[in-house]
Amino acid sequence: MTSAARHLYEELAEDLTGLVAKGTLRAGDRLPSVRVLSDQRGVSISTVLQAYLLLESRGVVETRPQSGHYVRSTRLALVPEPRPSRVSATATRVTVSELVARVYGAARDPNMVLLGAGYMSPALLPTERLNRGLAAVARAAGGAGIAYDPPPGLPALRRQVARRAADCGVALRADEIVTTVGTMEALHLCLRTVARAGDTIAVESPAYYGVLQLIESLEMRALEIPSNAGTGIDLALLDAALRHAPRNRAVKACLVVPNFSNPLGSLMPDEAKRELVKMLARREIPLIEDDIYGDLHFDGARPRPARAFDRHGLVMLCGSFSKTLAPGYRVGYVAPGRYRDAVERLKFAQTVATPTLAQMAVADFLENGGYERHLRRLRRALSEQVARVSESIAEHFPAGTRISRPQGGFLLWVEMPAGKSGLELHDRALARGVSVAPGPIFSAKQRFTRCIRVSCGFPWSETIERGIRTLGEIAREL
Repeated sequence: MTSAARHLYEELAEDLTGLVAKGTLRAGDRLPSVRVLSDQRGVSISTVLQAYLLLESRGVVETRPQSGHYVRSTRLALVPEPRPSRVSATATRVTVSELVARVYGAARDPNMVLLGAGYMSPALLPTERLNRGLAAVARAAGGAGIAYDPPPGLPALRRQVARRAADCGVALRADEIVTTVGTMEALHLCLRTVARAGDTIAVESPAYYGVLQLIESLEMRALEIPSNAGTGIDLALLDAALRHAPRNRAVKACLVVPNFSNPLGSLMPDEAKRELVKMLARREIPLIEDDIYGDLHFDGARPRPARAFDRHGLVMLCGSFSKTLAPGYRVGYVAPGRYRDAVERLKFAQTVATPTLAQMAVADFLENGGYERHLRRLRRALSEQVARVSESIAEHFPAGTRISRPQGGFLLWVEMPAGKSGLELHDRALARGVSVAPGPIFSAKQRFTRCIRVSCGFPWSETIERGIRTLGEIAREL
């Protein structure tokens, strides 16, 4: 390489470093592609590559496979992840619904900065394409579009779900799948199929408050198993809980989110998923797997569901398109394994059918709408938003705050220092126009009192930045 070329790549690296120092480029921002920057600066692709390598060696940028180059957060590197909860020796009745209603009832204000919402902005979703597709499907369907579509559901949709499952290592036939009204109905059907009132369900802790509400509504008991923010449910503690559970309190099912759990964002390694499936199979305990976030990985290949390791039909795989396409369509599915017939009968008794037109529209989009292209754009956007929000929390919250490092999804779990209250933060933030999800609603025993869940589902803006700054100010005051 000539001295002139060496000077060019070093000069380019210094220019980009200056933009980062001034705040023009911030942590989590995606840098232009090598080809685009080459055209913009009038330099060779080799020069840009050398500049990016230099910036990576200096810790200014990071490379994400199949995604590009991003500004690295130096501040966030100093912030630890949240700690696991204490071990829970006994199952407990769940009493979170009243608290959840109080928290989320106040968040319906359209003027609120929604940092606690478990959904994303319609601006990130293919709204116009879906609306056009729904209209076209409705015109073509005629009377079939308004007729009941009894279980197991629309064949075209089930074929698409089975095809996508095969892509991530799960061998399913379309006739093994039952369509549902979102993932929540799928989980509901699974719980009702394998357990009864008073039975114990093992759940990761913290757990999605909707799952806890569901267990509460069915008058079941939750056995909380601590989870690690990086790798998910603690298998050693789960094994100990299963071995030591009294006979009259034996665990009837285990409900987990192995891929990017809500709220931790943890991702179980494949070997841990395999061990989880084997551990439960030895005891003939069904695993109810919520895979709703599996398509939202930031890097690499789509993570395999635990169902990929099932050899006994005991894993009941649940999912939906609520997080990737259309929350309001409420199109979900379940592959219940050996419990398929029972789930199908219960589905008919519970809701008769899943809405027909919504199924048709989703099936059409999966087949003809460029779902994979949409997912690539969505993953890139969510990755950038998670990095931006993480950096802002690290900047504005008090020293000693811990932040999760999700590898997919769009949720952050934040643990504040001792003496801080997530509920008090929530109450004060609402008064200032910002909603956030307090930690106690993610625990049957209302633990995690100094934690909050923060959503990164809305594009970065001055409003989002102001909301996080407000939360940080309140957290410092508490």
